[in-house]
Amino acid sequence: MQVSSHVDICIPADGRKLQGELTVPRNASGIVAFAHGSGSNRHSPRNQFVARELQRAGVATLLLDLLEEEETADPDKVIDLGMLAERLLAATRWIGDNPATASLVRGYFGASTGAAVALVAAACNTDDVSAVVSRSGRPDLAKHWLPQVKAPTLLIVGGNDAPVLQWNRDAYRCLSVEKELIVVPNATHLFEEPGTLEEVARHACRWFVRHLAAKAIGDA
Repeated sequence: MQVSSHVDICIPADGRKLQGELTVPRNASGIVAFAHGSGSNRHSPRNQFVARELQRAGVATLLLDLLEEEETADPDKVIDLGMLAERLLAATRWIGDNPATASLVRGYFGASTGAAVALVAAACNTDDVSAVVSRSGRPDLAKHWLPQVKAPTLLIVGGNDAPVLQWNRDAYRCLSVEKELIVVPNATHLFEEPGTLEEVARHACRWFVRHLAAKAIGDA
């Protein structure tokens, strides 16, 4: 198993101090920043699970709260994609300035509404983001930004998550980059069914290892 360093961090963004967890496996070639859905945070058991699988695959992870605790009760801020994307971009700049992560190729993992945030940030920062994965995402909320996304994008949706599945199919057609839509059979929105979250993690690891490693080799 990869030997990792794990630290709690605080990232300044938008006049706030955002709490995060940074884990960097030895010899990591890439890093994935997580954008959580509304009502969730860096302690999300589903995102924590995916993060651990990425770490085992040699990918560093940044689990970050894009809202301070008192902001989570403000419905306007919870759905403010522009503000949340700017905070994710601030975290991306922090990754580039931090000596432990500056050399790592960057990707985004977004869940639910966090997927929309990740896609907006990727559209605004086409040079620094090399892969995006959406789990049960709401890419429809970012539909105006989808044509500007340049990073290879993987959409993962549960087969029994009917409205979200349709929104992802529509978004898939709007993306003009390398893309893939994975429908996990019998899975609902939270992937609580046995084995389904493991399938999400497997596909996410495959996508990030492939694209982050390829970018790292190309930049070497």
